[in-house]
Amino acid sequence: MNKNEQLTDSMFYIMAVLAQPRHGYAIMSQIEETSEGAITIGPASMYTIIKKLLKSEWIYLYDDSDSRRKTYLLTDKGREVLEEDLKTRKLMIQLAENGLKEAGK
Repeated sequence: MNKNEQLTDSMFYIMAVLAQPRHGYAIMSQIEETSEGAITIGPASMYTIIKKLLKSEWIYLYDDSDSRRKTYLLTDKGREVLEEDLKTRKLMIQLAENGLKEAGK
């Protein structure tokens, strides 16, 4: 991922919850629970994104002992990508907050 490229929102959410090992259903549940139901990612979308994240080596298959439940975790490279994207998102929020303050004056 180059400096100007950003994660999609869904990629960001999935990677954010994979700072801890989680299987597919737990990923979807954690995102929905943390966002108080505002954000949901369906299984088809999630597994498509997981395939991309695996291919990019931003996550890896953490434990394959139970073939029914594959558990995933961020790689060091994935953590770096997530941290960079988080910095950009914080700047975007700051820009929006400043813009709204200016408009409210």
